[in-house]
Amino acid sequence: MKLYMVSLGCDKNRVDTERMLGVLADRGFELTDDETEAEVGVINTCCFIEDAKKESISEILALAEQKETGNLKVLIVAGCLAQRYKEEIFAEMPEVDALVGTTAIDTVADVALAALEGKKTTRILDENRTVDGSLRRVVSTGGHYAYLKIAEGCNKFCTYCVIPRVRGRYRSVPMEELLAEARSLASQGVTELILVAQETTVYGVDLYGEKRLHILLQELAKIPELVWIRILYCYPEEIYPELIETMAKEPKICHYLDLPIQSASDRILQQMHRHTTRAELICQIKELRRQMPDIVLRTTLITGFPGETREDHKETMDFVRQMRFDRLGVFPYSREEGTPAAGMPYQVYSATKKFRRHQLMELQQGISLAKGKQRVGKKMTVVVDGYLPEEGVYTGRTYADVPGVDGLVFFTAKHEHLSGDFLRVRITGSSEYDLTGEEIEA
Repeated sequence: MKLYMVSLGCDKNRVDTERMLGVLADRGFELTDDETEAEVGVINTCCFIEDAKKESISEILALAEQKETGNLKVLIVAGCLAQRYKEEIFAEMPEVDALVGTTAIDTVADVALAALEGKKTTRILDENRTVDGSLRRVVSTGGHYAYLKIAEGCNKFCTYCVIPRVRGRYRSVPMEELLAEARSLASQGVTELILVAQETTVYGVDLYGEKRLHILLQELAKIPELVWIRILYCYPEEIYPELIETMAKEPKICHYLDLPIQSASDRILQQMHRHTTRAELICQIKELRRQMPDIVLRTTLITGFPGETREDHKETMDFVRQMRFDRLGVFPYSREEGTPAAGMPYQVYSATKKFRRHQLMELQQGISLAKGKQRVGKKMTVVVDGYLPEEGVYTGRTYADVPGVDGLVFFTAKHEHLSGDFLRVRITGSSEYDLTGEEIEA
């Protein structure tokens, strides 16, 4: 059977997609990137915010057309949208043949085979169930980097977020399973490992009674093939001294952290049910930069949260201006049904949310431009991601760049290289987000 797979949303979703690909491949399904020849289609959906829901629905309807014009016999909707809207999907989209929830991805092959026999199937299991971490993965990132999902679910219950209601409570993956998975990925050619979860910083608390992210990092660093190890989704209030010390001392761990702060107004932070304050954020950021002067910090912000005033927005603008983040993403607040924030008074106009986002991104653009100029003339290690034959240049990333999120380095090279090669590159130019350079040595 020819299988066509679509993965939407975050990199945590991508890991689920890769596991489903492994399950399906083991049962004899053959992956194709041509939707017109596929007999089974699977869409791993996202429903974190309204735009993600719209994209998921659009992809479902687009693939459903292949039932009329192509070879498609079965359409399966998996992931967050299936978990959250199981009744609505079947009622409003009869083209869908089966649903697979976030904790039932290991059953996707059984569901596909049942659907091929004409059985409309729903596998929506307990959102707190744990999926077998030893499931084979078909890496879809090109081979030299991969994501390692170290936990599932979340216990924070931020007032704007649906994740705990869709993905369940926080569940750490046992360390021995993660190390086995990391070794398997490394044996397949992965040299850059990116640790992800809804929150990485509290890894281990539920299993071992204490935070053990630093121990996991120390063990991962012992895998010879790994060159870079990155950490994303670190709640700033949960960063602890042993973690900072491990990052500072272990050369394989990139001096890069993703700190989603969402706002810099204490009043809004409290309304969001975020467990930090503006002063604590400043203190944490200063400590990170003190112990790792070259650390690259990324954050995300939400504009137009219910009740956000001009003064609240100004506080966040001032904070960004003061902290000078290396990377920053901004999202207008999305009113998600079933969340406490959806019922809060003083919802902000859509135009206001978008305008405030524009102001923050314009501010950050200037900061990013200045940061880029500071790298001109420096010699940096770059991993090769690809080659642009029309321009005659390679594309790559430094330790400061997460794939698919941050900027690129466009550089010329003396020799031919493959994706995954590590080179030394002299930076010769910069723009707001990207760098240019030239190879100086392999």
